[in-house]
Amino acid sequence: MIYESNKLKLEEVGTVLLSPAGDCLICKDLRMDGATMYTVLRVPDHEIVRMLISVFEEIGMENSCLVDSFVAEGSHIFVFPYRKERPLDQFYMGDAMPLERCEDICINVILACMTSGLPWPVLYLILDQWKINLNKDDSVFLSYTMDLTGLDPLKKERDCTVACARIILQLLEGQTSQKADSYILLKKKIGNQSYNKFTELYRDIRIAAVPKGRMGIFFRIRHWFSARSDTFFGILFWICLILAIIALAMLATNLLTGDVPWLRMFINNFKRIGTESLLQ
Repeated sequence: MIYESNKLKLEEVGTVLLSPAGDCLICKDLRMDGATMYTVLRVPDHEIVRMLISVFEEIGMENSCLVDSFVAEGSHIFVFPYRKERPLDQFYMGDAMPLERCEDICINVILACMTSGLPWPVLYLILDQWKINLNKDDSVFLSYTMDLTGLDPLKKERDCTVACARIILQLLEGQTSQKADSYILLKKKIGNQSYNKFTELYRDIRIAAVPKGRMGIFFRIRHWFSARSDTFFGILFWICLILAIIALAMLATNLLTGDVPWLRMFINNFKRIGTESLLQ
């Protein structure tokens, strides 16, 4: 399927989800030789189209992350940037990280929300569906592969801030053994519904975060091994592979000759020196 506007000529290359409220697709731009990919929401429901256009117009189309918006094949097409997803809930390992690093990631989640270029109702959907991604350098980005079911144009910054605070509370939950002041503060303020703006949430995490360099040696060692776990497992894999090949070679030699002659160099190799036997 091809979707074409004045700016883009998009070819569908993958389907992320299908929903009565709108389908989410991955498309490539044929005008750029397929080098540029986009996340595309194909929305047939006129009421949802009206709501989406309305909330994006409130913040200004030119100030949003929306790349393009046009009608094609009886549906309205909303085009967003595409990045390969690296879901936060799969790649975040809070139990294996020092508190300092966890709080840095939490701050990056807040910053990603504050700079998203999304209207509050759409940002709320993304947070509610955990469309949050974690880069290898601990920076955070949002993806737009959302289900538009439940889109509520009345959602405001306060709703998004509370949703973000709840996500951060879950990220810090594994750090309660380290007496995280940020976790205690968040839990109290979420219970009181105290957050209205992202700046308030950002300020609280910054103020309550553990000072840099204060983490104990145990957690630093644990973090060092955790950060290099892929390398260690890679080394172990090759060692195991080499040992398996040696074992197979020994088995094959034994089956063919009834002996493993090349092992004799390691067995009783000092029984005789020159013409003298050491066993006499």
